[in-house]
Amino acid sequence: MVKIKADLSGEKILSNSKAASDLFSSQRFGEKSDEKIQYSLPEALFLVEDKKMDIYQKDKKLTIKQILNQFEKIDKKFKIKYIVFKDLRRKGYIVKTALKFGAEFRVYKKGANIGQDHAKWILYPVSETSELTWHDFSAKNRVAHSTKKNLLIAIVDEENDVSYYDIAWVRP
Repeated sequence: MVKIKADLSGEKILSNSKAASDLFSSQRFGEKSDEKIQYSLPEALFLVEDKKMDIYQKDKKLTIKQILNQFEKIDKKFKIKYIVFKDLRRKGYIVKTALKFGAEFRVYKKGANIGQDHAKWILYPVSETSELTWHDFSAKNRVAHSTKKNLLIAIVDEENDVSYYDIAWVRP
């Protein structure tokens, strides 16, 4: 497979290569944006680590260390988000951004047909040392419920292991 050549411009990672279009069609990495494929930060690092993408900035290929430094400057919570993204993708789930839902990610069941099927979960990745108040929890649960999705909380521990909590409304 030919590696995707992507460009980091500001906070966006874009590619107009055939390899990017092919991977979008087959595995749903990225989102179509005009004639290009735009990647979320976790998607881009995942593809770099998987040796399917190289990221360039001003025509200079970035190392993984440089990519991590750039991404952590863009998003202070990048590391936690990436650990969860990587864990779910390795398990066969499709993970997409969910900013319009007020969440970090939306997660599709294995084998879902993106564009026809809806995401099952709205996902919030958190560190085990972070605090989540009942008010925060309730707000997140209401967002999930109003979008007809389950709330999925992913807690990343000190060893970078992830525990998932699937929260759904139940009528007594």
